[in-house]
Amino acid sequence: MRLLILGTGGMANAHADNFSKIDGVSLVGGVDVDPARLAEFCATHGIERQFASLEDALAWGEFDAVANVTPDRIHHPTTMQAIAAGKHVFCEKPLATNAIKAMEMTEAIEASGKVGMVNLTYRNSPAVQKGRELVLSGAIGKVRHVEASHLQSWLVGNHWGDWHTETKFLWRLSTGHGSNGALGDIGIHIVDFASYGSGLDVAKVFGRLRTFDKAPDNRIGEYTLDANDSFTMNVDFTSGAIGTIQATRTAAGQMDQLRLRVYGETGSVEMIYDTGTSTLRACTGEDVHAAKWHDVPFDPVETNYQRFVAAVRAGKTQEPSFRRAAQIQKVLDAAMASNASGRDALV
Repeated sequence: MRLLILGTGGMANAHADNFSKIDGVSLVGGVDVDPARLAEFCATHGIERQFASLEDALAWGEFDAVANVTPDRIHHPTTMQAIAAGKHVFCEKPLATNAIKAMEMTEAIEASGKVGMVNLTYRNSPAVQKGRELVLSGAIGKVRHVEASHLQSWLVGNHWGDWHTETKFLWRLSTGHGSNGALGDIGIHIVDFASYGSGLDVAKVFGRLRTFDKAPDNRIGEYTLDANDSFTMNVDFTSGAIGTIQATRTAAGQMDQLRLRVYGETGSVEMIYDTGTSTLRACTGEDVHAAKWHDVPFDPVETNYQRFVAAVRAGKTQEPSFRRAAQIQKVLDAAMASNASGRDALV
């Protein structure tokens, strides 16, 4: 499979590293509007061809698939171009900045017959994969309650860099630069993690978003810092279960932690991804009466990158698909609508 990397910022390195390790995958081109960044990226990863625009790359056309690693607001137009040119697409999350655009992309890729998948990276956690198996097997009975959180701290710590001075952070804080804040950036991850891990679909949302003062007049250079920094959701699932989903970039002491607890009528499961480490625990059977938890072993799982390559070779889309990401985007849109109205919003 010949792969084009579209957008060569920080996350593109993870794409290049992961895809280059898969037998039979060749990184044949890179695209970026910043020539210096593009040249450095291509030199680092041994990529021969460099393009200043997707149009130039498509005119060349000697590739099978696109890894779309552009900023959020660019996903829709560039993916639509790639689909129209008959390419498979592996898109960074979120698929689009709203559900209408995400569904347009979904319908286009499905009509094309090409593979379209989204890099919901925490699906790579073996804990959530095994935990979902336990829930769906009936090991905890019917699910009654769900508790999920995604906690980061880069607004209060410099472990990933200084957000005050680096554009890779600043654009994520500005709606004018295409960001939907923490909700759009990590909200899609935790909603997917909670919904996928519990095996449930969200039906209704009561959402609250908050943007905190971070600079004089909440501006740094060209960036207005108006995107949300934290959110909470009370959710109803289609099954009748209820739960809470929350995320923030201000959780000092938490570099990158997703935690999901699924409480059923006969037991509970806890799935944790914490900065590269996965943990799975359960309270089932007779342990319920003593409130005793035990660790659950799990095996390694394929990454999204490996699943995408396998899907292209088989000609059949795997999860997480465009349609899945579009459905999660509906939940995020409902949270924004609820925050604006002060009322529940249907998904």
